[in-house]
Amino acid sequence: MVAFGKKLKERSIQEWQGYYINYKLMKKKVNQYGRQLQGGNLERRQVLKDFSKMLDNQIEKVALFMLEQQGLLASRLQRLRESHDALQEEPEISHIAYLKDGYRAVGHDLLKLLFFVEMNAIGVRKILKKFDKRFGYRFTNYYVKTRANHPYSELQQVYKHVGLGAVVGAVSRNLHELQNNQGSYLSIYDQPVLPLQDPVVDSIRAAVDRLTHSTNFLNFMAQHAFIMQQELPSPQDEEEAVEENRRYHFMSLLLNLVNTFLYMVNTYIIVPTADDYSMSLGAAATVCGVVIGAMAVAQLFSSVYFSAWSNKSYFKPLIFSSIVLFIGNLLYALAFDFNSIAVLLIGRLFCGLGSARAVNRRYISDCVPLKIRMQASAGFVSASALGMACGPALAGLLQTRFKIYKLTFNQNTLPGWVMAVAWLMYLVWLAISFREPVLEPEESHSTSKDSNNSEAVQDGNLESGIKQPLLITSEEIEEQVEDEDDSEEASEESRAPVNSIGAAYRLLTPSVKVLLLIYFMLKYAMEILLSESSVVTTYYFGWSTSSVAIFLACLGLTVLPVNIVIGSYISNMFEDRQILLVSEIMVCVGILFSFNVLVPYTVPQYVCSGLIMFVSAEVLEGVNLSLLSRVMSSRLSRGTYNGGLLSTEAGTIARVIADVTITVAGYFGRDMLLNVTLLPSLVTCVVSIVATCFTYNSLY
Repeated sequence: MVAFGKKLKERSIQEWQGYYINYKLMKKKVNQYGRQLQGGNLERRQVLKDFSKMLDNQIEKVALFMLEQQGLLASRLQRLRESHDALQEEPEISHIAYLKDGYRAVGHDLLKLLFFVEMNAIGVRKILKKFDKRFGYRFTNYYVKTRANHPYSELQQVYKHVGLGAVVGAVSRNLHELQNNQGSYLSIYDQPVLPLQDPVVDSIRAAVDRLTHSTNFLNFMAQHAFIMQQELPSPQDEEEAVEENRRYHFMSLLLNLVNTFLYMVNTYIIVPTADDYSMSLGAAATVCGVVIGAMAVAQLFSSVYFSAWSNKSYFKPLIFSSIVLFIGNLLYALAFDFNSIAVLLIGRLFCGLGSARAVNRRYISDCVPLKIRMQASAGFVSASALGMACGPALAGLLQTRFKIYKLTFNQNTLPGWVMAVAWLMYLVWLAISFREPVLEPEESHSTSKDSNNSEAVQDGNLESGIKQPLLITSEEIEEQVEDEDDSEEASEESRAPVNSIGAAYRLLTPSVKVLLLIYFMLKYAMEILLSESSVVTTYYFGWSTSSVAIFLACLGLTVLPVNIVIGSYISNMFEDRQILLVSEIMVCVGILFSFNVLVPYTVPQYVCSGLIMFVSAEVLEGVNLSLLSRVMSSRLSRGTYNGGLLSTEAGTIARVIADVTITVAGYFGRDMLLNVTLLPSLVTCVVSIVATCFTYNSLY
């Protein structure tokens, strides 16, 4: 793909040069501020005030020019509308062709305006990022949040392209009407919606797709899935957009989401009965921690090889995953008749080795068109949440016992039998309906190193592609130094994927490390709550398997409503870092309230504390991954060792340690199990809160 800086230079519109954002002037001011701050001649607050005012003025210049151009386009559309109305009274083929050419001409000028908006949006992003990097202050989040929804801010014109939608609709609708009706009085709204085969409209749609932002809820849900996006999509040619759409296959995406759902069901369906199954095989009830955690142990390794495998194929990893999960569940079910705890553990290990969540995330990131990627990402989270709720609920329904020949079917083995059948049916569906997408050729990866330097230089063309009327160009030496600085910055921000876990770790900033610690903490706390629920509730309250299943299912059903509230309302009222810190404190409150310090330990105390802990952890997970997706290096958006893999490994390690903790705590007796397992959760939570407070100013 051609570097964006080169495309920016090629597509800049000569007659509009005076209306682009003055990137080079603002970059000089950033460097000047840096020197003044080092010399003690300027206060930081004054810098923020001056730079905000300068950026406001630049955006106002762009926004007012956009409004002027929109008015000109609207006037031309109005004149065409008058001619169009006259055509309906006296249809003429030549007049229809004239109108089509007129609308296409407006469409071409609209495309120019859309590209103008896109280049200025990228310019704003780059200067904000440069400011953050130079001063170590997350100014970007403050600036966008304070101006994105303010009634007097012009930033909405740039990022939400207010008003352009009406122009896009008018051009598309009229061209569609002229092409399909040829002067007929029948409205296009009375007909089924058909795709309009017109290059101008296709190009407009592609440009609008790049600019359109999804709703807050979909953004929040997608970031919850942590399917990393590129910092900003570069403009794609019409051929590239067509190629991206050609790779998309709805049934394959659906199969990918079904795999996500089934795996989450497979993970949690055994939780209500794991302690009973362990005791029926002669082990202690607390061995359920090892049984549940065996799947997470294997997932530590499967995440890596599935992530690497997805570089070459998606179909083969999913086939392999389904086969391994079928075998794993079969072994889990047969362990009862073999009377072997070893077979039980091997079955769970096989289930973990079949974890294809890395492939699920990667498929959405690479093979789903940008315009629906956010919805697909939200679907990934929804499938996971639904699977988490359905797993325990399904276990609660499997309360029966019978034998077929020498095979035993009861509440302990039925989860294995049901999931084995489910994976076998999924395997057949997958083999019939999945379509392997066309992957990028190997040559594109092998030449990435050679192209890094040229891409870095081309990215520095942002300034040369956008000429500035207020720029004083007499100091050529200073400009050369600044261009070299841009080349170094672009080289540092290269999007080439890392090739080792060590290289990935070196890209982690202190803020990212704190966020990964928080992710570890919340996964540890949630695993303790869920995995020991059957043992704790049986000991203290005498709950049956059905009661435990209902409790866990109710917890799982809170996931989607909580995400809707946070994504649609709370995130609009508070900063992410504020929600992050409050959620951590609430998790800590839930943990403290869960301790057995009062006699007797009551059901309301356990249920309320568990609900507080679980809901707060869900909120914390969404906000935490939202922040991670923004502050993590763009080099971790692709390749084997990507950001999704790092977060998955952090969460999986937390689950493994939590399940081992439950088993070890069992040696102290079931009366001590609750307090012993909650103590590490409390310590980890307090440490994460302290770390968040120390890095609070850098969390945006």
